[in-house]
Amino acid sequence: MKKSVLRLGIPKGSLEESTKNLFKKAGFSIGNSSRSYFPSIDDEDIEVLLIRAQEMARYVEEGVLDAGLTGQDWIQENAASVVEVSELVYGKQRRCPVRWVLAVPENSSIYSVKDLQGKRIATELVNATKRYLKKNHVKAEVEFSWGATEVKAPALVDAIVELTETGSSLRANNLRIVDTIVESTTKFIANRSSWKNPWKKKKIKNIALLLNGALKAEEKVGLKMNVRKKDVPKLLKLIPALKKPTVSELTEKNWCAIEIVIDENIVREIIPQLKDFGAQGIVEYPLNKVIC
Repeated sequence: MKKSVLRLGIPKGSLEESTKNLFKKAGFSIGNSSRSYFPSIDDEDIEVLLIRAQEMARYVEEGVLDAGLTGQDWIQENAASVVEVSELVYGKQRRCPVRWVLAVPENSSIYSVKDLQGKRIATELVNATKRYLKKNHVKAEVEFSWGATEVKAPALVDAIVELTETGSSLRANNLRIVDTIVESTTKFIANRSSWKNPWKKKKIKNIALLLNGALKAEEKVGLKMNVRKKDVPKLLKLIPALKKPTVSELTEKNWCAIEIVIDENIVREIIPQLKDFGAQGIVEYPLNKVIC
């Protein structure tokens, strides 16, 4: 009997390394291969393919892949009919949605979408840009850009629609943002027929669970400490946690151990307060996954 295998698409390009790192935290080690489009993975039930994010939704829709990761922007751009299993908010640099923005040269006379009437725009996101113009009742020429879009204005086009996380590349090319066309996050998607297969559906859902757990863990840390029993009530009022902290008795009389999971961005404020409240042996440790 032929063994079931899940064909999984990983985005090649700007999201490749951050995606591999996310899978690593989720418990999957994706290696490199001389066949760069077919990396290894330490799960014999999965076959990985590296596919451009722009093409991922189409290959998943057509069944070439059972599942894959791509942006909501490319799902919409390709009008792909897929199952959106989970939203995974991460990017090349930051954990936040990315934006496709309308940008023009600093000295351009274009200050709103209405000023694009009769102008020329370069972008990879052609269909979404056309929908944006139609919504605003503006007629302009939209041409597909094969890359290096930032350098095309003003020599070749009047404006561009480009993807940005921080806006630094646009500023470096003396471009200013006029408007946001689309906001997008990474989505874990599945082929509709594969989703009807019980084994594949379970496998995809398990991967999604672990990936989400890894993302949640990136914002959290664990803390454990020793506290006198009489100080436990006031410490519990001080420390936020996912659920009630774990409190266990120590062999030393009148002392307890407390363990919690909290947001990393408040640790530097909490630890000195814990110390002031009598906590001892405070240990902070990183987390790989947080499953709620």
